[in-house]
Amino acid sequence: MSGGDGYLSSHLWDTSDLYRNAVTELLEAANVMKLDPNIAERLRVPKRAMIVSVPIRLDDGHIKTFEGYRVQHNMTLGPGKGGIRFHPEVNLSEVAGLAMLMTFKCSLVGLPLGGAKGGIRVDPSQLSRQEAQALMRRYTTEINMIIGPDKDIPAPDVGTDSRHMAWMMDTFSQEKGFAVPGVVTGKPIEIGGSLGRAESTGRGVVYTIQYAVQFLKDNGKSAPKIDGGTVAVHGFGKVGAVAAEEIYHLGAKVVAVSDASGGIYNKNGLNIPDVMKWVEKNRVVAGYKEAEPISNDELLALPVDFLIPAAIDGVITMKNVGRVKAKIIAEGANGPITADAMKDLEGRGAFIIPDVLCNAGGVIVSYFEWVQGIQNFFWSETEVNNKLAEVMSNAFKRVTDNYLKYKCGMKTAALITGVDRLNKAMLLRGLFP
Repeated sequence: MSGGDGYLSSHLWDTSDLYRNAVTELLEAANVMKLDPNIAERLRVPKRAMIVSVPIRLDDGHIKTFEGYRVQHNMTLGPGKGGIRFHPEVNLSEVAGLAMLMTFKCSLVGLPLGGAKGGIRVDPSQLSRQEAQALMRRYTTEINMIIGPDKDIPAPDVGTDSRHMAWMMDTFSQEKGFAVPGVVTGKPIEIGGSLGRAESTGRGVVYTIQYAVQFLKDNGKSAPKIDGGTVAVHGFGKVGAVAAEEIYHLGAKVVAVSDASGGIYNKNGLNIPDVMKWVEKNRVVAGYKEAEPISNDELLALPVDFLIPAAIDGVITMKNVGRVKAKIIAEGANGPITADAMKDLEGRGAFIIPDVLCNAGGVIVSYFEWVQGIQNFFWSETEVNNKLAEVMSNAFKRVTDNYLKYKCGMKTAALITGVDRLNKAMLLRGLFP
């Protein structure tokens, strides 16, 4: 079988824009850094992909079978690491692309972990608590042979949370006959979770915005101030809500937030703690009284200083990129900006903090949780946050050093940073057989 684009396009996983964007960005970084083509060839496809059927009995007594996936992209640096998402659009190709991004993310921030991802094709809003638990537990039994504290360590993602991780840990432990808290991260504190884990991704997004503002100033470029600056957050979920609250407390004016129900806008700034209370009670941002409704598309086009796309992939494309006016864009979600759209934005002077750097806070604190579990020695939330800031600051510095060295975009610089470490490790380990 020959190499080249024809080889790549023949694979089952090459069907989603997210995967194709990840490969495009990898190959661009490989070209800029003059990466060994054999390493590039190995990195463009996953190491292992598992597709499972997940049958459960619904509350009405009927049996329904769902599709489940777990993809391990590269484990040169250590066990696989990556979330499990419940979403109606989940498919093998998307999961493979997300696993690839996890590989680069873990390498970029210096963790001894590889990249993996998983998911079930389901609308979680249509599941009762019992159905969700049954689905997570059955999925765990179907993939249990490829996960474990020293193999592959799942975590929460879109549509899942600490409860799902508790069910996953319990199911895995029941099958082993003893408690194995290290099989997942993002668990409740009571069963081995880490303080600060739930807020870590959103908190890390704001850390990188602070570093970006300082970097631009240090390099003689104009940069908006956070205190008094305007912010729009696309996706007011586990990442976006925390990021909105963190930047609000730094003095920023968060003028708009949105979720699947639509968005809310107040030119004078939203009271984010109050919005969070509204969402806790009503489950959606729509209907919040101290704001006017705004669509998700309109939010992305607001003339703000900072835009945080923190929902799903592919929300800024060549179709709408011309309307995006933000000066600094922090990719809280995975792949929210397509490769072509990113070039357009950078060509117009926007500074983009790429996903593999911007939203790495979650996997960093997941790593801390894993380490704490192995040691049975747990840290305070202050210690966790300080260590998170240190790791993210060092990673941001490595990325911007490559940004200046190679005179490329920030996404390419981030991938170069992650791929360079992988390249050295893969060459040292060699190819078996």
